[in-house]
Amino acid sequence: VKSEEKVVEIDGCIRETSVEKMSKLPPAFIESGTVTAATSSPLTDGAACNLICSEKYAQENSIASLAEIVSTAVVGVPPHIMGIGPVESSKKALARAGISMDDVDVIELNEAFSAQSIAVLRDLDLESDDKRLNIDGGALAIGHPLGASGARILGKAASLLNRIDGEYALASMCIGGGMGIATVLRKYE
Repeated sequence: VKSEEKVVEIDGCIRETSVEKMSKLPPAFIESGTVTAATSSPLTDGAACNLICSEKYAQENSIASLAEIVSTAVVGVPPHIMGIGPVESSKKALARAGISMDDVDVIELNEAFSAQSIAVLRDLDLESDDKRLNIDGGALAIGHPLGASGARILGKAASLLNRIDGEYALASMCIGGGMGIATVLRKYE
């Protein structure tokens, strides 16, 4: 990761492990479950901040705009299938924006558990190797800073739109208790 001040060269999420070690981990929730510490995102420290304002305010205060919010959606599903909340919220946000998944250049999907990600990708007709998906890594790879994840993925989606010169981004996440949230962004021109 490069910034104007320094380069972070050490990945703080990498843990010394092996397939053998991971296969011996107990399920986290139910005895026959597949969710373990190895298939869950690490809880990490982190902070994120987004300034969301009107175009007029940004211009009056010389703030460089990265993207504009086109649509948002929050949808609830039954709590026992809570991890798929991003499916319905993504579909609704895309419909409100008047676009389809084919129009999206960047997809930031926050995932707490790999099983949840697989279900969301399946239900959104996306492949796990889709080049638009979590381009710089998702929560399983870089961590899940509680309280900062929403701002992190929204800011990352806006940043990536500019980096790849895309038009639309979808930022989506499960927000607990059966809720899913999604936001469609358009690169600011």
